[in-house]
Amino acid sequence: MSKVEQRVILKDAILKARAVANGMCRDDLLRFTLKTMPTFTPADFHRKYYGLLDRFAKGDIKKLMVFMPPQHGKSEGSTRRLPAYLVGRDPNKRIAIISYSDTKARKFNREVQRIIDDPVYHDIFPDTILNMSIVSEERIKGYVRTSEEFEIVGHRGSVKAVGVGGPLTGDPVDILIMDDLYKNAKDAWSPTIRETVNDWYDTVAETRLHNDSQQLMVFTRWHVDDLAGRMIKMDGLFDPETNPDGWVVVIFPAIKIGGPTDLDPRQEGEALWPQRHSLRSLQAIQKKNPIVFGSLYQQDPRPAEGMLYERGFRTYSVIPYDAVMKRKNYTDTADDGSDYLCSIDYVETTTNMYVLDVLYTQKPMEVTETRTAEMLCKDNIDTAIIESNNGGKGFARAVERIVRLMGNKTTAIEWIPQTDNKLTRIFTQSAAVQNLIVFPEGWDKLWPVFYNAVTGFLRVGKNEHDDAPDVLTAMTEHFGDDEEGQDLTGLF
Repeated sequence: MSKVEQRVILKDAILKARAVANGMCRDDLLRFTLKTMPTFTPADFHRKYYGLLDRFAKGDIKKLMVFMPPQHGKSEGSTRRLPAYLVGRDPNKRIAIISYSDTKARKFNREVQRIIDDPVYHDIFPDTILNMSIVSEERIKGYVRTSEEFEIVGHRGSVKAVGVGGPLTGDPVDILIMDDLYKNAKDAWSPTIRETVNDWYDTVAETRLHNDSQQLMVFTRWHVDDLAGRMIKMDGLFDPETNPDGWVVVIFPAIKIGGPTDLDPRQEGEALWPQRHSLRSLQAIQKKNPIVFGSLYQQDPRPAEGMLYERGFRTYSVIPYDAVMKRKNYTDTADDGSDYLCSIDYVETTTNMYVLDVLYTQKPMEVTETRTAEMLCKDNIDTAIIESNNGGKGFARAVERIVRLMGNKTTAIEWIPQTDNKLTRIFTQSAAVQNLIVFPEGWDKLWPVFYNAVTGFLRVGKNEHDDAPDVLTAMTEHFGDDEEGQDLTGLF
C-alpha cells in the first residue's frame, strides 16, 4: 500500500471518527458541552444535572425546576448550552429566555449566539445557521439577529430574551427557560415584586404557551412564595399516574442533607463541588449569615434559624392509645377578606394533640360554614370551639345548625372571644406548640398551603398571614379540661 493510499485511509478514518463523535454530541447535551466548551471539567453532580437537562431537551420532562448554589455552573447548562443544543436538534424550536432584567437576558442571548457561531458547533449542527454568521458571511434578508432575538436561517426557530415585565409578543413559545427571576433577596422578599413577577408570568409568559410547551426554572429560592413555590402549590409535583402535569423538582444543596440518593450520592455533610467550593469555605459563609446561606446555598427558602417553629414538628402514622382521648376542634374565622379561615380537628390525649384534619381557606363563609360542619361530623368531634370575634358568633350558630341538620346531636359548639394580643400569644406559646402538637405523616402534601403558612412563619420580619399559627396557639391554650385554658409558657 502506497503512502498516498495510507493517507487516504487515515483521512477517511478521521472523518468517520469525527462523524461518530459529532453524532454523539447531537444526542447528548453533556457531550455537546464538552465539545463546544473543552475547558469544562464536569463534577459528578454536573453529569446528573446535564442528564436531567438532556431528558428535558428530548421531551421526557415537560416541567422542570432545578435549584443549586451560585457559581456551580447552573446557567452554563440551562441557559447557554441548552438553548444552542435545542435549536441544533430542532431548528424550528421557538425558545424564550427570561431573567430578572433585560440586560441579564440579553447577555444570555449573546452568549448563545457565540456558541452557535463557533465552527465546532457548525460541524455538529450544520443546518442551524444565524444571519451574518461565520458560516453565512453575509446578511440574509428577513432573518432577525439582535441581542434580544435571533432567528434560525431557513427555519421557523428562534430564541428571544426578555426581562421580567418585558413584552413577549409574536409566535407561540415551545420552550420557556426562566433563570434567576429575582435579582437578590431584597427583591424576592418584597411582596410587591413577587406579585409583579407572578402577574407577568400569568399575563405575558403563560399566554404564549401551548399544550406541548415545556418550562424550565433555574434560580435561587429566596422565599416560599416565589414563582417556583407558587407553581408547585398550583400544579403540584410530578407523578406519572396521579399528576402527570406536575413539576419535576431537583435540588442540589451546597452541603448535603440526609443520606445518599440515586440523584445525589453524596454522604451527609459533603460539599457539592469541593474542587471549587470546599466544605470549609462553605461553612465559613454559613457561619457569617445562616439565613442567607440556607436560601442561597441550600436552596431552602425556610432556613430554620429564621423560623418561629425552628425545631419542626413530630409526625405520627397511628395515634397511640391513651386513657384520655378527646376529639376536639378549634376554629378561627377570617378577620377580613384577605385572611384565612383555619379550622383544625384533633385528638387530645394526656400528653399531646394529634391533628386529624385541617380546613385552611380564603373562601367565603357561605362555603366554609358547610365545610366546617362536614369536617366536624366526619371526625366525630366532641367539642368545637369557635372564636366569636369578627362575625365568629354568627358563623358558630350557622355551623351548629348545619351539624344538627346532618343528624349530629353530640358535637358541642362553643364560641368564645379572643382579646389577647395575637402575635404575643403566638410567640410566647411557640415552644408549647412544637412540643404538644403532632401532625400526620405527609401533612406537607395533605395541606400544602397550611404547611407553608406554619413552617414558613418568621420569628423576625413581616408575615403575610398569621391565621394558622394563631389556631395552633389557641389549641395549646385550651389543652386540658380547664375551659379558661392553661398558661403553658412556663412548662417548656
